[in-house]
Amino acid sequence: MLPASHFASGVLVNLSFRFSLLGYPSWVRFSFRKHGICRTITSKSIMAAAGVPVVEGYHGEDQTDQCLREHAGRIGYPVMIKAVRGGGGKGMRIARSEKEFQEQLESARREAKKSFNDDAMLIEKFVDTPRHVEVQVFGDHHGNAVYLFERDCSVQRRHQKIIEEAPGPGIKPEVRKKLGEAAVRAAKAVNYVGAGTVEFIMDSKHDFYFMEMNTRLQVEHPVTEMITGTDLVEWQIKVAAGEKIPLSQEEITLRGHAFEARIYAEDPQNNFMPGAGPLVHLATPPADLSTRIETGVRQGDEVSVHYDPMIAKLVVWAADRQAALTKLRFSLRQYHIVGLHTNIDFLLRLAGHPEFKAGNVHTDFIPQHREELLPSQKATAKEFLCQAALGLILKEKAMSDVFQIQTQDQYSPFASSSGRRLNISYTRNMTLRDGENNVAIAVTYNRDGSYSMQIGDKTFQVLGDLHSEGDCTYLKCSINGVSSKTKLIILENTIYLFSVEGTVQFDIPVPKYLSSVSSEGTQGGAIAPMTGTIEKVFVKAGDKVKAGDSLMVMIAMKMEHTIKAPKDGTIKRVLYKEGAQANRHAPLVEFE
Repeated sequence: MLPASHFASGVLVNLSFRFSLLGYPSWVRFSFRKHGICRTITSKSIMAAAGVPVVEGYHGEDQTDQCLREHAGRIGYPVMIKAVRGGGGKGMRIARSEKEFQEQLESARREAKKSFNDDAMLIEKFVDTPRHVEVQVFGDHHGNAVYLFERDCSVQRRHQKIIEEAPGPGIKPEVRKKLGEAAVRAAKAVNYVGAGTVEFIMDSKHDFYFMEMNTRLQVEHPVTEMITGTDLVEWQIKVAAGEKIPLSQEEITLRGHAFEARIYAEDPQNNFMPGAGPLVHLATPPADLSTRIETGVRQGDEVSVHYDPMIAKLVVWAADRQAALTKLRFSLRQYHIVGLHTNIDFLLRLAGHPEFKAGNVHTDFIPQHREELLPSQKATAKEFLCQAALGLILKEKAMSDVFQIQTQDQYSPFASSSGRRLNISYTRNMTLRDGENNVAIAVTYNRDGSYSMQIGDKTFQVLGDLHSEGDCTYLKCSINGVSSKTKLIILENTIYLFSVEGTVQFDIPVPKYLSSVSSEGTQGGAIAPMTGTIEKVFVKAGDKVKAGDSLMVMIAMKMEHTIKAPKDGTIKRVLYKEGAQANRHAPLVEFE
């Protein structure tokens, strides 16, 4: 039986306690001063002494550029540059050659300083196409430590996890046991108390190497709770009070399979650029015994530029991996957000990819399958255009009906939207904007209440009605005999359709005389991809740059973004100084 905390939809507060390790502060990587001498103790040396496999790397005190560069050369490129106090992909860069080492080192240091107030770095050998597998461990004050099996967090973008599952796909029981026992040795090596995660890199042969230990309850802990029937927050509180771990290793059993998908405010088509803005409409799948929604926002809230862009975690459980994956896709189709870009449609494509369904996951999964996961924008299917046009017509009819009741004049010409004409059929010309293209739709009002819609050289016979279910409006329609049910939202000048195939939106073009939009020309200069603070400026007026050269570094939503020159040219003006805040789409530099 799963604990009640699993089933609450809303804000779930996770209490993370930080304990002492061997008398030192509770980071697994940490430093201390003794008799005026600064020594750096790293987790890698502790793990190696405990018999836990480790990746070759440099984790020493000397943090000079020359020392780090020399060790990178000794280890051999590509190398991973990582913040000593890092986590969540912050302060992490890959240097694939000596030529790019310095730039990546400086970038990692800046981000680490901002995130952790510590820019100490370590260098490790970078393993190509590895799996990221982590083990949930728990220790108490009585010397006990257990593992609660592994989670696979391999599918990532920007070194940040986007989807997690437990247990890891394709991992045999004997490998699972070795992983768990190695994680327990790691925890016992530092007398660890509380919830922690021991992270491993796993190669294609299922050999694994210690990467780091996170001394906290991680974002993805719900998938572990789902497959073990535990409440790790409750365990934290009990162990902090001096109690023993509630279950022994033999009593912890693995049951079924769970996925966690992270819902982000970001634009996957624009390199997963995080975004901010209002949650104008927010609808989630219902929470039940096998569906868990953890969120800190409600409809009407604002996703701020000052925090991580995660909107929610969607967690599902089923008896096996295939059933859990089917439930994940079903739940994602019920997650509807209007007001900003999200990764929901991307997650749907990811969860439906044949290689993901087969469990062939690794950290390069998204780049390897980029064309299928991030297809180039194509013209939307004409059937969706018919649905949008029908939805708009039916909304207008509903407004006319209300006006007719209010005026108590059923014959008022201002309350009629039927398109009825004597002896002739009425044809109405509509225009909807699909991406960058205007699409003309000729709608003929038929006497039986149906519509004939001409789009290009194709005609569609359309019939349908609007139905309300709670606070939602659904469009039930038939297009050329094919029935469908689609959630419809019309806000200002945009039509949103939510169907089993994902989200589609069309704009209603606004006449030029009603548009007050004006823009300041920047002569092809760079613009801010989102609202943020200018951290570093590399150019000044008169500098000649080539396309791709770094112009500025912007900090936004806890991430560092490098603004690059869109073309060759000469800088005429730099419009922002270091420390200034720039709004989204604001011009940053102007070219001659």
